[in-house]
Amino acid sequence: MRESASPWENGNLKIVSTGIYYAIAFVAGAAVLAWLAGPVYAAPLILPALFCLNFFRDPDREIPAGPVAVAPADGKVLAVVEESPRWTRVSIFLNVFDVHVNRTPIGGRIDKVEYKRGRFLVASKEACSTDNEQNVVTVTGDGVTVIFKQIAGLIARRIIFTKKPGDTVAAGERIGLMRFGSRMDVLFGPEWEIAVKPGQRVAAGSTVIARRTDREQPHGS
Repeated sequence: MRESASPWENGNLKIVSTGIYYAIAFVAGAAVLAWLAGPVYAAPLILPALFCLNFFRDPDREIPAGPVAVAPADGKVLAVVEESPRWTRVSIFLNVFDVHVNRTPIGGRIDKVEYKRGRFLVASKEACSTDNEQNVVTVTGDGVTVIFKQIAGLIARRIIFTKKPGDTVAAGERIGLMRFGSRMDVLFGPEWEIAVKPGQRVAAGSTVIARRTDREQPHGS
């Protein structure tokens, strides 16, 4: 069960190791400045250390069961767009205060991973979906295919993906990370009913963003 009432969103303060290394570096720099020039000059380096610990937090999430797709990222739903008769796109914007650990929206087999170079427009712009640098992942499971994109933004220029084609993933499983503000797009076929609206906040792994229309839904879902 996910614990609440904590700024870290989980009880054991789980943090991605990269964030710990960054924080240690800032604290070390602050210690050197404090020794050379005094504590007042060291204080500005403590703030980025705290920011890194907050940014790289990795809370546990309760993954909903059933024929559903979960949010692959924390953030705000920017758009729900019918891109073609085949695909409906859900776009999620992550600001620098959101959790940036990414998760797969459905369970299944990773069929394809394609990294596309591109621009670094502000991640909230619609053109980001096609123009920005991005990692495009295709997952097939239970007879359907879902595509999701890790999209770099103006600040986020480092996309990390920890899986490879042929890997099997569970719904809501951690699959990567984006460093700092960024965007996630998810493409759903006609088998899905979108369950979120623009402006809605979502949490990776725990918020249902779409439901299968060709599968019986559990009672109360």
